[in-house]
Amino acid sequence: MAPVRTTGDGIGLTEFGGSGEPVLLLHGLMGCAATWEPVARWLTAHGRVLAVDARGHGDSPARGPWTVAAMAADLAPVLDGPGVVIGHSMGGLHGLALAAARPDLVRALVVEDMGVDFVGRDAGAARAWFAAVPQPFASLDAVREAFGWPRPEFGDYMAECVERRADGLHLRTSAADAAEIAGEWARTAFWPLLDAVRCPVLLLEAEESVAPPGQMAEMARRLSDVTHVRVPGTGHLVHRAAPQAYRTAVESFLARIR
Repeated sequence: MAPVRTTGDGIGLTEFGGSGEPVLLLHGLMGCAATWEPVARWLTAHGRVLAVDARGHGDSPARGPWTVAAMAADLAPVLDGPGVVIGHSMGGLHGLALAAARPDLVRALVVEDMGVDFVGRDAGAARAWFAAVPQPFASLDAVREAFGWPRPEFGDYMAECVERRADGLHLRTSAADAAEIAGEWARTAFWPLLDAVRCPVLLLEAEESVAPPGQMAEMARRLSDVTHVRVPGTGHLVHRAAPQAYRTAVESFLARIR
């Protein structure tokens, strides 16, 4: 089945096919639903696979507030019953927030390379980095070059999240909005979410993780039903850097919870 895209309820929604229990895919900051297609192809054997464009990303028509609580609340209307939520980076944090607020909707959760406490990080430096992204881009190769060091898979990933305008290619997320989203993470620790999560959780940690050292291990200690896997040789995009290791970990987790 070809992906079907719709918008509504503040988000853009892509349906990848499959049947049965919903499997909801949540992308990272400045990403988009389309980046999940390689993963969605094999996940359709495990349920009805859906992916969202978070507010301010991809095809989402929604604007702020740019908070974890608001962006997680956008997800509840997508699920018509209990399902599995799989999130990368920002999506993992939103998955934790949804599982904490709506345990009736999240039967199991996968969090790929995301921490819950970035307090003390320099929000101003992040804002300057986002503002310095060299838009417009002349070509997809220019997007890959801008984002592909030191991990080329990130350049390929970001090349899937641009749109063509009259003056060239632009990211489908405003740099200012992305800075606001990341700014909340620098001000707020989300440890209390872990205490409210009751479903089984798979934590997938990159060898070169964005989370502070040891934080995902501490998250594992605080969760009541957790599997923690650190994937060697990977950067932040584990599912792109090591697709087979990622698939093995996720499918083993799904087999266990079923």
